Amino acid sequence: MAQKPTSTGPSQRQQRVAELVRHALAEVLQRGDIQDPVLGTHVVTVPEVRMSPDLKLATAYVMPLGGLDEAPVIAALERHRKVLRQAVARRVNLKFAPELRFRRDETFDEAARIDRLLRDERVQRDLDSAPEDDEPETGTGH
Repeated sequence: MAQKPTSTGPSQRQQRVAELVRHALAEVLQRGDIQDPVLGTHVVTVPEVRMSPDLKLATAYVMPLGGLDEAPVIAALERHRKVLRQAVARRVNLKFAPELRFRRDETFDEAARIDRLLRDERVQRDLDSAPEDDEPETGTGH
């Protein structure tokens, strides 16, 4: 009997549900359904949602447009967690409405860090001295 391969990443179902939750959250935030002075003055993006394996917990990675006032925006989302959960439940057909938690999206920070590393003079020196793959090989093998 063959064993199932073990996977460390999220399942296809987790990814599909995460995307549905992400769309539902983005729609609620875009429409301005939540009455809050902080959320009313910020456009909040939801680039990623990760679901727990049992689909009962959704971690939404959020970022206010422009990256300003991250802490107050996340605090406002946490304050309205129950209302947001209900709104997601109405839009996503699941057996249980997932509990929501909000985290700061660090994707742009990570991309900027990698960009800084690639621009470092030591890395540039290594890249410039690397052999080219396009050069023809000198050999007599056929």
